[in-house]
Amino acid sequence: MKKFRYLPNTEQDRADMLETIGAQDIMDLFSDIPEKVRINEQMDLPASLSEYELLKHARDLATKNTTASDMPYFLGAGVYDHHIPAVVNHIISRQEFLTAYVPYQPEVSQGGLQALFEWQSMICELTGMDVTNSGMYDGFNALAEAANLAIGKVKKANKILVSKAVNPQGIEVLHTYSDGIEYKVEEVNLNNDITDLADLKEKLDDETAAVVVQYPNFFGSIEDLQAIKELLAETKTLLIVSSNPLALGKLESPGALGADMVVGDMQPFGIAMSYGGPHAGYLAVTNSLMRKLPSRIVGQTADEEGKRGFVMALTTREQHIRREKATSNYSSNQALFTLASAIAMTAYGKQGIQDLAQRNITNAHYLAKQLQDKGFELVNRAPFFNEFLVKLDQPISEINKSLFESGFIGGYDASPMYETEHVMLLCATEKRTKDEMDAFVAALVEVAK
Repeated sequence: MKKFRYLPNTEQDRADMLETIGAQDIMDLFSDIPEKVRINEQMDLPASLSEYELLKHARDLATKNTTASDMPYFLGAGVYDHHIPAVVNHIISRQEFLTAYVPYQPEVSQGGLQALFEWQSMICELTGMDVTNSGMYDGFNALAEAANLAIGKVKKANKILVSKAVNPQGIEVLHTYSDGIEYKVEEVNLNNDITDLADLKEKLDDETAAVVVQYPNFFGSIEDLQAIKELLAETKTLLIVSSNPLALGKLESPGALGADMVVGDMQPFGIAMSYGGPHAGYLAVTNSLMRKLPSRIVGQTADEEGKRGFVMALTTREQHIRREKATSNYSSNQALFTLASAIAMTAYGKQGIQDLAQRNITNAHYLAKQLQDKGFELVNRAPFFNEFLVKLDQPISEINKSLFESGFIGGYDASPMYETEHVMLLCATEKRTKDEMDAFVAALVEVAK
């Protein structure tokens, strides 16, 4: 793929552009900005750099970063250090995918449409749901859109109950969305490391549109979705489940346990951590909610010659026309990263995804066992996936600083969420080797003395 380098404009280029648009001076372009808010003095900026100097400066800055490639990485909390199959970047770097826009014209977008259709099929298989749209921006955005859908679907409901074991960033996004549509978001307390069913039952009422839980939850623990669904059995309340899609390679699907909507982030499949984003989300629902879905759905059809083809089958037209009646203003997604996750899932295959999920379970439980053997207290009471909580005797920030000096990126400070001092959330994905985990345990023993 051809890459275009930076080409500066000459003074004559600038003069020609100004003449073309009828401007005398470059300051004419800023005439709408009031004088009183303009900076009139010369800004104290460093001298300009040549292209070579600028690239060298950028590389020097980049070397100051420490990444998961430099040190063993035991941080999870929603973004994970997973292997990315080499085929992923080879395919998404092709120009027809890398530069593509929304596939409105199916006759020239068959490759992109087919990839999205196959991705939808794989998401439905993982989640156990009937239908999914062709992607969302990220898992937190998908969670909030699902809550909005529930508010629009369940009549006379104005409240969402969300477990405190849901990722705190997801809860923050939910609060942000709720302000615009003016519904209440109420948090459900915890019983150790999972949702407190007694507190959920007490807060559940006729105004509750949906209950939101995470599976596995933020602490890595597996929520009892069946028990939660049973509490909702005699109500109109919907069950929204936020799921790590990799974990669904081993866990019972949320759809089989009664979920009405399943959301999540596809980052574990073929998408780099990228300092937190961008990633890609998914939102899968039952058939009864299909026409309330935001974004769009890609469908399979046949042309007049009987050949298989793909089209954008369903999109909420109110988004574009009668906006005041729209259930969502959502009209786009992260198609490139959706494609990346589809490639990764295809490369692994069904058995490969199950094996990958099992390796995450095995590694996390091995690390937990080694810590317990050294006298550390494991906080989780429920079964967990690839993350778990460990109780320490010092502030987590201080321990992580010492671990970093020892060559490790430590865990997440879960103390504020768990409402207990000095609790660290540790993660061990398939990339962590036995030697790395053993060395990490030894380092933690040393710094936690």
